[in-house]
Amino acid sequence: MKTSYLVLFFVGFLSLSISAQDQFGPITLKYGEEIEDNKKKIVKIAGEANNKIYTLAIKGKKHFIKVFDANEMKPLSVNEIELPELKDKDLDFESLKVIEGEIYVFGSLYDRKKKEFDLLAVKVSEDGTLTDTQKLLFNTPITKRKERGAFYFKTSPSKDKLLVMHATLFEKEDVIQYEIKLFDKDLNTITSSLEKVPFEDRKDLEFMISDFDVSANDDIFLVVNESYRDRKQKKNIEKFEVHAFKKNNNYQKEVININFENKAIINCELLATNKGLLQLVGFYSGVNKRGRANWRLKGIFTSTIDINSNEVTNLKFNEFDYDTKVKLIGERRAKKGKDVKPFYITHSLIEKEDGGLIFLAEYQLVYVGRTQGIGPLGFTPIQFTKNEIIVTSLNPDGSVQWSNVIAKKQKAAYTTLSVGFFGQFNSGSLTVGAGVSIPVAQLGKGPEYLGAIPIYKDDKLTVIFNDNKKNVGVIDIEEIRSLGNYNKAIPTAFSFDNEGKILRMDPEEVQKDRLIMRPGVFFRKSSTEYIIYASKRSKDKIGRMIIE
Repeated sequence: MKTSYLVLFFVGFLSLSISAQDQFGPITLKYGEEIEDNKKKIVKIAGEANNKIYTLAIKGKKHFIKVFDANEMKPLSVNEIELPELKDKDLDFESLKVIEGEIYVFGSLYDRKKKEFDLLAVKVSEDGTLTDTQKLLFNTPITKRKERGAFYFKTSPSKDKLLVMHATLFEKEDVIQYEIKLFDKDLNTITSSLEKVPFEDRKDLEFMISDFDVSANDDIFLVVNESYRDRKQKKNIEKFEVHAFKKNNNYQKEVININFENKAIINCELLATNKGLLQLVGFYSGVNKRGRANWRLKGIFTSTIDINSNEVTNLKFNEFDYDTKVKLIGERRAKKGKDVKPFYITHSLIEKEDGGLIFLAEYQLVYVGRTQGIGPLGFTPIQFTKNEIIVTSLNPDGSVQWSNVIAKKQKAAYTTLSVGFFGQFNSGSLTVGAGVSIPVAQLGKGPEYLGAIPIYKDDKLTVIFNDNKKNVGVIDIEEIRSLGNYNKAIPTAFSFDNEGKILRMDPEEVQKDRLIMRPGVFFRKSSTEYIIYASKRSKDKIGRMIIE
């Protein structure tokens, strides 16, 4: 049976008028002036400092810093990022970060002579130009260019610390290596640790750093999943553990084991709460007769760890209920007890007011076609698919309160001269999850219109995304139409009540010139304020989304 809800007060979701303010329900959007220099597309909002908003833009292979007035949200300056040479070689751009009022650009370099992978930070002035102030943050030993690995960045919840991790695989040495460093706002090293994981006797080792983060107390946590075949015992060994580096223990490494049998962890997201708990949530699968993962999603697992004692106080494996499986794989397959395909990545993990969690996971596929052309002139076709989102509300004890599915179908296709990693680094036996954001190198071409922005306020979840105008009022996944042309999209929002029932909010009328939000490019300033980016063909603006 098809059920739909149409809310008529969702009027004027986005407007083209300068500094226009629109409100629907508890959400208010306000946009600044039109960006005239719109060929340099904004692909990241780094943050706010000095009463200014700092963004990263791309045009071709060049990177730029676009600066906006924080009050009026009007453009102030555009500056090309021209990284200095390091050891007489050009740096590769890595990231732009704002850390408690300080702005930095990061660049990396492979040092062939010393066999090191370097990371350099360059301080950015208030007006968005690069200064002469530089600091070498990493000179990690590696074996060769192909095994240089990658850098990953996380900002602390208070946005005054920066956590950087480097991870790589040394195939011939049978070693997996990761190095983590925590920096203050001046990029002074607070702590660092380099770990090596040998797998000489575990040739089929699969090592995954599922997630890593720094807490509000400046504690560092990594979720590590090892899986390998013990040939002598003729069984599969699954090691699922947290590597903790706590401030009050002088950042000495602590290992917290999470023990279970006959199951395999597929992915995981962690959240350190204000109550001294570490929450882990993700998907799990069953195992075959040899103990190896069958890579089909059976359900959602939850685990709670007391940070002070390292005690695992809760571990639950919740199978998908029948109604959820019908929405994901169809009634016929659900009746046969089939599991869900492993195309869902963790999107968001939100702490509820009652101490429970809301877990969102989005269907995602990236199709990379065959490159046409020779050498640097070759073009590679890419298609991004971001479809339905599984929403699960969990009780404080880890059991499922309710589950539902946001019905959406989104695609974006384009060609590119180069292909970057999509949210993770994968090299043989090593995989590093790096969140759900679309990589900078792939933005500005269409995928930034896909995805969704979740908002949690007053114990209510609302998820905003772009949709096909023919889907107005539709929440049934069987009835949903695909969003093909994102330039003709309409904004929509799904809100969930305490029982998981969906209230869909759509604009009252379709306006041809309405700006379209880009969910792949936003900055969460707080739980009630987001800095957003929207455009319509040649018209671009940044703005604020305020939740009352």
